[in-house]
Amino acid sequence: MVMHSLSAPTRREAILLIFVFVSLLLFSRTGYDTSAVRFWDVDKSGAEPTAQIESWRTRITWSNGHVPNTRVVSHVPGWTIFDNLFVLNGTVFVVTDFPSSIPDRTTITSTGVTIFNGEEAAKDRIPGDREMRVISTDQAQKLFGSSAELLDGVTWLVNDPPQFITHYYHWSAELFFGFWRTYSSLDTAIDEMGKSTLPALRRIFFAHADGDHWRDYALMNQWVLRSAFPSLTTEYSYDWEDRAAMGRPMMLDRVIFNDRAAAMQGQHFLSTGRTASEPSALPGSAHWWSTIRANVIRVCGLDPNTAGDAEQTPVITYVSRQEWGRRMLIQEDHERLVEELYKLRDQYGYEVNVVSMDKFSRAEQLALAARTTIMMGVHGNGLTSLVWMRPSPQATVMEFFFPGGFARDYEYTTRALGMVHYGFWGDEYFTHPETPEQAYPEGFQGTSIPIDGAVVARLCHERLSLR
Repeated sequence: MVMHSLSAPTRREAILLIFVFVSLLLFSRTGYDTSAVRFWDVDKSGAEPTAQIESWRTRITWSNGHVPNTRVVSHVPGWTIFDNLFVLNGTVFVVTDFPSSIPDRTTITSTGVTIFNGEEAAKDRIPGDREMRVISTDQAQKLFGSSAELLDGVTWLVNDPPQFITHYYHWSAELFFGFWRTYSSLDTAIDEMGKSTLPALRRIFFAHADGDHWRDYALMNQWVLRSAFPSLTTEYSYDWEDRAAMGRPMMLDRVIFNDRAAAMQGQHFLSTGRTASEPSALPGSAHWWSTIRANVIRVCGLDPNTAGDAEQTPVITYVSRQEWGRRMLIQEDHERLVEELYKLRDQYGYEVNVVSMDKFSRAEQLALAARTTIMMGVHGNGLTSLVWMRPSPQATVMEFFFPGGFARDYEYTTRALGMVHYGFWGDEYFTHPETPEQAYPEGFQGTSIPIDGAVVARLCHERLSLR
C-alpha cells in the first residue's frame, strides 16, 4: 500500500484560510443587515431616497360646534364651485352661519327632471329642501354629529337629466365645455400649451344618469372624457342612491356643481341659448380650453405644440352630410363646392379634406380637426369637432344654413374659443355681431340647402391670407 505524506500548506494557502476564517467570524457576530436592501433605484443626486406613503383621508371629524363651513369659491347661474359641501341621504347641504352670502338656490340647483317648455314644466324644476338646504353650524352638528365621510380632491357633480348629455355636441361643446370654463377660472395663467396648476378632476357624479345614459351614439363622449382625465372615476345615479342609503354624511373637498335648469336663469343663457355661456362672466385665461385640447389630441398621437400651428400648411376640412338623409346641400351645389375647394388646393397648395366624419375612427376625427384651419359644413353634429381646432387669426368655422334659418350652437362655441364663425345662406354670409335671430324655417332640416361654392372658396382664401 502506498502511503502519501501531507505536505505543509503554502504561504498563499495559509493567507487564504485566515481570510476565510476572519470573514466567517465577523459575519456570525454582526448578522445580515437588511436595512441596506433597496427596492428602488438610488438617487444619483446623493439625496436619500424615501418611500412614498399616501395617507388615507377617509373621514373628517370636528369638535362640538366646529363643523367645517361650506365656502362658495365661484358662482354664476348653473355653475358653482364649493369647498366643504355636505351630502346626506341624497340632499346637498351648504353649512354656513352667513346664509345671505349664499346665492339663490334656484341659480345653483334644480329637481333634475327632464326639461320641457312651459310654466308648469318650469315649476317642476324649482328646487326644495329635498334637493338643497342651507343650514347653520349648530344645525349641522345636530344632523351630522361629529364626523363625516370625506371625498377628497376635486369632484364634478352633474345635476342634469340625461336628456342632453347623450349627444356629442351637448357633452363636449356645452356640458364639458362649461365645466372646464368654470374650473379653469381658478387658474388665469393657463398658457397656450395648456399648462395649469389646477389639480386634476378626481371623480364625476351623474346624479340623474345611469351608466348607459351619458354616452353618445358616436361614442365620442367617453373618448373625450377618458383622454382628458385618464385617472378619473365615474359614479352614476344608482351609486348616488347607494351613498344616500348609507345614511352617513359625506363632505366633498371641492365640488364643481352644475345644473342645466339653474343655468337657464342666467342672462348670458337668455342671449345665447347656451348654458356654457354663463361661465364666460368668470375670470379666465385666453387659453383656458388648451389644457383639454392638448390632453385629448395627445391621445390621438398628435403633438399639441405643432398640431394646427399657423406655420404649417393650411388645412381646409369640409364635413359633408350628403349621405345623412337630412340637412344636406343641393347635390349640384355640393359638387361645385368640392370643385372650388380643390381649385384652392391646386392653386395655393392648401390641404383640402372632404370627409364624412362617421367613416373615420374617433382618433382620426379628432386628429383631423386638431390640424384643421378652416372647418365647414351644414349645421350638424360633425361640426362639434371644431373644439379641437387651434385658435389663430386664420382659424375659421363656416356653417351652411337653409336661407332664413340660424342656430347659435356652433357660432357661440367658435367665438368662445377665440375663432371666427361665418353663417351662409346660399351666396350670402354673415358673422358676429351681425348675426340673425335664431330660426328654424321649413327647409332647415331638408335636403335642398343651397351654397355658392365660389363664394365659400373666395372667403377661405381671404381668411388664410391673414397674418
